[in-house]
Amino acid sequence: MERKPAMFKSHMDIALDEARAAAQRGEVPVGAVLIAPDGQVVARAGNRTRELSDPTAHAEILVLREACAGAGSERLQGHDLYVTLEPCAMCAAALAAARIARVYYGASDPKSGGVAHGACVFSHPQAHHAPEVYEGIAEADCARVLQEFFASRR
Repeated sequence: MERKPAMFKSHMDIALDEARAAAQRGEVPVGAVLIAPDGQVVARAGNRTRELSDPTAHAEILVLREACAGAGSERLQGHDLYVTLEPCAMCAAALAAARIARVYYGASDPKSGGVAHGACVFSHPQAHHAPEVYEGIAEADCARVLQEFFASRR
């Protein structure tokens, strides 16, 4: 019997919901969702750096913390991350350390990105792990959330 390949399903809508919730809290609107190999949502979060007075409380770090605690492991092999903005160098390094399989991000971040810009963590010779990276997923929607947030602050 012939098996058909699984259809790609983006979970960026969940990450966008988290980004919008972060904006409502006055946080930079970045949202992330972590998906287990079976397709289930393991963790979801938006930035909470101001709320928690923690410069490391980026959406990506928060979902990694929750998922690792739930799994009882520092490794999340086979998991996929959807995030509305290109991860910074700190988050990219944490994603590599957790052995995330795939990273899907929406808007590029030429100023602070650490994947396709700046440090380019995953392509660095010292990177222990490099996930597959897919950029531009719901890019216009992700960029719009950020643009509207910063426009309202000017």
